[in-house]
Amino acid sequence: MSHPAPTWTSVRRSERLADTPAVKRGAHWWLVSPSGSLLAADPAFTDELQRLATALADANRAVAEIHAQSQHARKAQP
Repeated sequence: MSHPAPTWTSVRRSERLADTPAVKRGAHWWLVSPSGSLLAADPAFTDELQRLATALADANRAVAEIHAQSQHARKAQP
């Protein structure tokens, strides 16, 4: 399925990569600004975006796990 170019108004803040203008739609990375969208086509650049997205997702999972363990430890205290 083809994904149309995102527009600035169609992109939620939570969709952007680490509060940057980078947005992934389908298999493609886009740079989105109020003046327009640009398909990121350079493989080296898109590979770095993907590595950053993966690292951020891993970090978010680790923080969530630490938070859950902390909450569980607090509940276990008398």
